[in-house]
Amino acid sequence: MPTREFNFDGLVGPTHNFAGLSHGNVASQAHRAAPSNPRAAALQGLAKMRALADRGHAQAVLPPHPRPDWGLLRAVGFDGRDAEALDHAARAAPALYAAAWSAAAMWTANAATVSPSADCADGRVHFTPANLNEKLHRAGEHRFTARVLRRVFGATNHFAVHDALPGSPALGDEGAANHSRFCADHGAPGVELFVYGKRAFAPDAPAPKRFPARQSDEAGRAIARLHRLAPGRVVHAQQHPAAIDAGVFHNDVIALAHRDVLLSHEMAFLDEGGTLGALRAALDPLPLRHLRVSQHDVPLADAVASYLFNSQLLDRDDGRFTLVVPAECRRIASVARWLDARLDEGEVIADLLVADLGESMRNGGGPACLRLRVVLTAEQAAAVHPGVLFTPALHDRLADWVKRHYRDRLAAEDLRDPALAGEVARALAELEAVLDLPGLYSGFGG
Repeated sequence: MPTREFNFDGLVGPTHNFAGLSHGNVASQAHRAAPSNPRAAALQGLAKMRALADRGHAQAVLPPHPRPDWGLLRAVGFDGRDAEALDHAARAAPALYAAAWSAAAMWTANAATVSPSADCADGRVHFTPANLNEKLHRAGEHRFTARVLRRVFGATNHFAVHDALPGSPALGDEGAANHSRFCADHGAPGVELFVYGKRAFAPDAPAPKRFPARQSDEAGRAIARLHRLAPGRVVHAQQHPAAIDAGVFHNDVIALAHRDVLLSHEMAFLDEGGTLGALRAALDPLPLRHLRVSQHDVPLADAVASYLFNSQLLDRDDGRFTLVVPAECRRIASVARWLDARLDEGEVIADLLVADLGESMRNGGGPACLRLRVVLTAEQAAAVHPGVLFTPALHDRLADWVKRHYRDRLAAEDLRDPALAGEVARALAELEAVLDLPGLYSGFGG
């Protein structure tokens, strides 16, 4: 088996809810406090995984984070019996309580930054869990993320799982959502692009005015050093501040890269020409195929509403690509026209796979948000924990598990139901057996 790119999708957890905790994420804010459907959310994610696996793409699944986040609640003084602590927190600090029930860990593109072994000086695949310190409801995720990654990628001769960067705004890191890789072939050395929204030690640098910039330049450079990347094969570029203020909270909401292709909006980068020039110089002699979307063709607001750039490009045998798009891309006229024109050209995008991810989209995440890309050689793939590798049988077991344990409606007031925490704990205990990850949740309970 040649070197392949695996999509490790996060399994949506049983407490998927619309808390609207993410300032700067337009969809999240728009649906704040609306009732959610955790069962539908998880089954929609599983359906996307199954569709990709059925087409022959390498697919795997990562387990959901435990909720509520007892570590957060205990750390801010809500102790005692579980039910008492939950009731006290809900009454005394509803914002902290909502953060403890956050569903945001489902978006696995924020879990970590991953560099394939072909790019790293020591010949191992490197992972750095994202500290996500810009948002309280996500700032603790890295601890469980690191635990999962060290169980799934436990062979230290093949994999290196680092600790998250120190939790300071100066090193704010949002993971693979602001990281891309270009290459001729997945097994060949590539060029890695780190996109940032702010420079922590350059206070006069351009910055957004409405919404916060979450990713720092300093974080990307630190990860490049940790992963032992060759300096000449790394590019650092600033996201356009106006795009962040329009709701582009991560670069993967306005740009998408795969192999030698960059699909980006004209507002993706502060210095578009300089960024493209640096990429072409680092990739030389491999040419960069750039699909540029203009503001005239797709206004920035439509790009954000459709999540066109949060799609997935998938390899085909003919050298062209399948584009996995959320269903919203077919409902917004400017985006649909642009896609139809690319399909008519047939040069890069050969076909579309439309994914119904309505529950995730209403919370601010599309197809690419749900997955972490990991390039693996055949030997490395054989060293991955086999219980998470996606098969039709695993799909069926997970779908059955979801149907038995997930509610089909969850409103804000339901998070105060003392029975919910018990339901989740029992579901996750069973999931350990489904994925053959015994003890995964030990120490993260109440």
